[in-house]
Order: sequence, then C-alpha cells, then structure tokens
Amino acid sequence: MKSKAKGKWRFGTKLGLPVVFLFCLFFFLAGLFGSGLLPQEFSSSEPRRLIREETDYDPLAHGESGEDSVTSIPFQVLSWRPRALYFPNFATSEQCQSIINMAKSNLTPSTVALRVGEIRGNTEGIRTSSGVFISASEDKTGTLDLIEQKIARVIMIPRTHGEAFNVLRYEIGQRYNSHYDAFDPAEYGPQKSHRIATFLVYLSDVEEGGETMFPFENGLNMDKDYDFQRCIGLKVKPHQGDGLLFYSMFPNGTIDPTSLHGSCPVIKGEKWVATKWIRDQEQDD
Repeated sequence: MKSKAKGKWRFGTKLGLPVVFLFCLFFFLAGLFGSGLLPQEFSSSEPRRLIREETDYDPLAHGESGEDSVTSIPFQVLSWRPRALYFPNFATSEQCQSIINMAKSNLTPSTVALRVGEIRGNTEGIRTSSGVFISASEDKTGTLDLIEQKIARVIMIPRTHGEAFNVLRYEIGQRYNSHYDAFDPAEYGPQKSHRIATFLVYLSDVEEGGETMFPFENGLNMDKDYDFQRCIGLKVKPHQGDGLLFYSMFPNGTIDPTSLHGSCPVIKGEKWVATKWIRDQEQDD
C-alpha cells in the first residue's frame, strides 16, 4: 500500500517486504508462467498443429484375421457434411512416383457414367482428364498392394469392397465438373452395388489449381441455379503423398447430397491422383 513520509510517497507492504524482492518475484513468475498465461499469436497463413506425445502401446491378443502391431495413421476431419478426412503423408514420394510410372504409358481419355437415356455427346467437357484402371494384383512392385492395405485400415472396410485404382492425370485447363460418385438408381437405373466412399491419394504437387472441391459443404450453395463448372466451397489442395477420404452415402444407405464434389481446373503444373472407390458389396479383382 502507499504511505506518506517526509512529504514524499514511497511503496511498501503490510508485511514489510523489500521492494526489490517484490519486483524479482513478479518477473520470476512472469517468466515461468507467461507462455502459458499470455495469449498466443498464430500466423493466419499456417495451420495450427497439435504436438503429440509419442506413446508405446502393447498390442492385444488378436483373432486369426487380425494384426500383431498397433498402427498410428494421423488424420484431420475436414468436414462432417460431407464426412471428409485428410491424411497427411499417407504415401511416400517413391510410392507416388512408382504409380505414375505404371500409369503414364497407358492413359486414355476419361469418361463418365451415362444416365438413363443420355448419350455420350451430352457429357463432353464434363471430365477432361486421362486415366487408367490398375488393380493391386497387376502391380508387380507391390506398391498398390501396400496402399490398398493402408486404405482398408483407415476406412475399416475390407479390401475386397474396393474397385481397381483409377490413376488420373490432369494437365493445364483440365477438370472434372461437380458430380456424385454414388449413382442414384432413379437417374442411372438399378445398381448391383453402390459406391459408399472414395479415397484419393495425391501423387503429385500442383503449382496452382487442381483442388478437390466440395461446393455443397455444410449445405451451402444448394440451389437450382448452381453452376456445376464453378470451383467454390471447401477446397483441398493436392500435395504429393497426402490422402483424402470422403463418404458419398449415409450409414442408412442413402446418398449424401453434400458429397457433391469436383476437380478444379489445373492452372499451372500437372495433377496426378490415384482414386479408390469403395462399394457396399465385394468386387471382383
């Protein structure tokens, strides 16, 4: 408190502690706890990352079809509408290049499924990439086999429910307009099985453009005037080795309207991606 003596103000306390001691105590506590108590500033251009403490876990006794190790595969939830998850560094650069090398000499123009009564000419310009289907059994290097096993772990759906990989290349200006991966029987006729989820592995970086976009994320832009060529909404920029999982159907078997998605035009560079479609029924290899 303050007291007056000899016409001047001086600082003191009821306990009579020296002023120097109080200042030392203040700065000691500020240094000790300041980083935790004071607000922290983060760059808006960089995502905030969690620091994880690595812990070893003892694996449990497993069944005949189980595994004898505990696996940690980091991911980030990008959206709940649609359900979309991002997997950084899902594949190595060597694996990505191996898949590109397998595909590049066998590419053909990509096509789209036709609705009932629709003709091929009506779909021109919707999907302008080139691609090839490659099954894991065709890959003698074993790369696709490893990637397929890892995808099955994270989605908890057996590998037998997956289609062959569709490896795609998008050159400058090429795109895929907004579309659904699940086929509505009312538009496409009866289906033997349904695509319930899609897993993308980005095989290359893209200098500019080429994002995977979800224009209806969280119910936005869902009106009759929506332009299916527009590149809007939630956008995921391709980075070599990263994975993206999204679900096209709800658990009750109906199509999620917010799962509409597309590939924005490549502006600079080249985009390579491996697509794995997962169905609700087992598939022939």
